[in-house]
Amino acid sequence: MEPLSTLEIAGRIIYQLSPVWFSLAILFAASIGFKRRLGLYGKLFDSPIGMIGFGLVMFWVFTGIYGAMDMIITHDPLTQVSGMKNKVPGTPMSGASEADYPYYLLGGDNLARDVFSRLVKGAWEVIKIAPMAAVFAFMVGITLGLPAGYYGGRLDTTLSFAANLILAFPVILLFYLLVTPEIVATGVPNYMAIVLFIFPIVFVGVLLNSRYYTRPKVRNLVLPLILGIIIWFYLQLVSNGGYLINTPAYSIPGLPRVMDFFDIPGGILVVFVSVVFVNSPTVFRIVRGLTLDIKTRDYVAAAQTRGEGPWYIMLWEILPNARGPLIVDFCLRIGYTTILLGTLGFFGLGLPPESPDWGSTINDGRKLLSIYLHPALPPAFALLTLVLGLNLLADGLREESLKD
Repeated sequence: MEPLSTLEIAGRIIYQLSPVWFSLAILFAASIGFKRRLGLYGKLFDSPIGMIGFGLVMFWVFTGIYGAMDMIITHDPLTQVSGMKNKVPGTPMSGASEADYPYYLLGGDNLARDVFSRLVKGAWEVIKIAPMAAVFAFMVGITLGLPAGYYGGRLDTTLSFAANLILAFPVILLFYLLVTPEIVATGVPNYMAIVLFIFPIVFVGVLLNSRYYTRPKVRNLVLPLILGIIIWFYLQLVSNGGYLINTPAYSIPGLPRVMDFFDIPGGILVVFVSVVFVNSPTVFRIVRGLTLDIKTRDYVAAAQTRGEGPWYIMLWEILPNARGPLIVDFCLRIGYTTILLGTLGFFGLGLPPESPDWGSTINDGRKLLSIYLHPALPPAFALLTLVLGLNLLADGLREESLKD
């Protein structure tokens, strides 16, 4: 077989991504058709910048999802094929069977693995970590920032000092310390996971209790049910192989294996916890600043006059009116997290060495960058477009939230 031309490579890649284009078309058609009923999300489609950013982000989201389902990859991202080391894009596979895809569309890397398949699988590695890490960081920041700004005093001073103490460390150095094997062996990331992952439980518990405080029958039914599910999910997150902590020195039993349906791989857990820990102080400061401003508004005074409790005021009066800046920061924070994940992968920290995440792939490709451009450029371009999309999406949300 002859090597593919540039147009043929582009055509085959576009065809492989058919599920992504189909999903984007349905999403945009439905969103534009019902945008007047979708609140701030619907208004986003009145902003060209926001639509472009949303399209870029959702492209990589769908690519990651379908890649995880093995619907668009052409080869196993970890399989090495003899004779395909550092081959240029469009190179045919020698001796390929009928069941094999006959080409490496974006070429082969220095270990003879398919660059296109690793690019697609790498999208899933980013998508499954960055947004959830941002969500957990926001849970921590909101749970601590609201009372700090609302109550002030010693609580505010103590929490602000702790946040500033963490922010005083250079981010990359802090990441490096948290993910080094020596620190991981001590069980410190597991301790951090146990503490940080409690905050969503606290947040949801306080949220529901404050909402249904005057309706005890509903509260007594809803609160235990939802908290029970969340606590069970929490124990699955922090338990690994039946242990909360499992180091050579000692171990702490966790959720029994019968009830533990999934385990987070150690490398991913360390990276996840590190991202949450680094981002939480910044979110805390943003939420605290917004709370200090909003708590002086008339509608907060009116809620206090009605006799509403402090947590009801914080969660149902202050937080909804701070949603604009927080939504924008959430989008930007996913972008920061994506860059940090890429940086960690580039330095070979956190995720396993064979991981197809974009940072690791760029690091592998840079070693021969003066000779072969194709292994490093696609993941670098993917990282660039995803972060660009998140920034444009944040700009669009900022514009529409100011009009809201």
